[in-house]
Amino acid sequence: MLKKFTAAFLAVCMTAAIFAGCAPKNDISSGAGQQDYPVTIGTVSLNAPPTGVAVLSPNLADVILSLDYEIMLKAKSADCTQSDLSVLPNVTADDAKKIKSLGADLVLTDSFLTENQLKAMAQEGINVLKIDRATSREDLDRLYSQVGAALKGAKTGYERGKKISQSIFLTIDDISRIIPETNVVTTVAYLYDLNGGVATGDTLEGKLIESAGLVNAASDGTGNKMDFESLLRANPKYIFCPTGLKAKLAASPEYAKLSAVKEGKVYEMDPNEMLLQGRGMVEAVSYMAGIVYPELLKGTAPTSSSSGDTSSSSGTTSSSPESTSSGSTTYQTLKRNDQGADVLKMQNRLLELGYMFVKPSGLYAQATEQAVKDFQLLNGMEVTGIADPKTLELLYSGNAKKRNG
Repeated sequence: MLKKFTAAFLAVCMTAAIFAGCAPKNDISSGAGQQDYPVTIGTVSLNAPPTGVAVLSPNLADVILSLDYEIMLKAKSADCTQSDLSVLPNVTADDAKKIKSLGADLVLTDSFLTENQLKAMAQEGINVLKIDRATSREDLDRLYSQVGAALKGAKTGYERGKKISQSIFLTIDDISRIIPETNVVTTVAYLYDLNGGVATGDTLEGKLIESAGLVNAASDGTGNKMDFESLLRANPKYIFCPTGLKAKLAASPEYAKLSAVKEGKVYEMDPNEMLLQGRGMVEAVSYMAGIVYPELLKGTAPTSSSSGDTSSSSGTTSSSPESTSSGSTTYQTLKRNDQGADVLKMQNRLLELGYMFVKPSGLYAQATEQAVKDFQLLNGMEVTGIADPKTLELLYSGNAKKRNG
């Protein structure tokens, strides 16, 4: 009897050990891991950092750029048209051998691969990770933390992803706070096409409209679709659309009935700002808010104040020599792709004031450009993303506004 009990007990222990060994390790579904690897994202487990990554989704490519992890990319799909990735070779999901030869052992996609494509990837030792688009503000944290964890691990990458995601909406919230108070209801719609494609209230794109302090005329639609009769009843005062659609709206007998089309209040914008879920979302909100409330972006001069939110973190001017006296120092314009000591110093000052969300590196890349835009916006300047002498003079002064939150 004792032998039977011992055997049964050992069997239970072995079964538990087997299941423990097969269970996902460092699964990020409940938050950041205690260590970077191994990491489990959905049904995919990675035991070590990827040697290289191929991205087959423009949306995921935009997220990677926002994370400043593009150095890990070895290849991309042809629809990833971001200029920063133009040097990368194009591949498809059918190019498993080519992807491997380019040094990638991880493929990121937001579309399902066929059974044959997955089999070919597996034969080449390539992990395939499908990461869906975000559907809400909260889901954006999930998107960024999953991409971050896939590239840099369950702790480092996850935490960076969540930080960058929240920084995007922190900036959007900043825009919302400076929108003028008004009793006038301003309805707008973002139209993707003439076939009922419109940013609806159940999507992240629809939420961006609301973040711009506007009322989404298509809030009752679902899945970015709304029939024309419903849109006509809502009759938005402003219409935003991708570049090239404005003329088609005016030529359409149906859409020409809309007040916004009749009154010439149709505004084209870069379609990627609404299609892709990178920092371009900030551009979308800023642009829409600026059209309806043009006083936001006219470059009004900031006023001097002694309150705590308009001083530097030390309560005085920056320790930088350039901030000692306005007018006594000549500032050189800094812009995208510049690098060096001046850029690094500017990044450190932006970090001090709460605008930088990546580590200062001395390279004026996308994240730095966005930080400069945020600074300009919240300090009442023209929003360009270029650190011209006027911007730098204010940045290093004691009147530079800190970011709240």
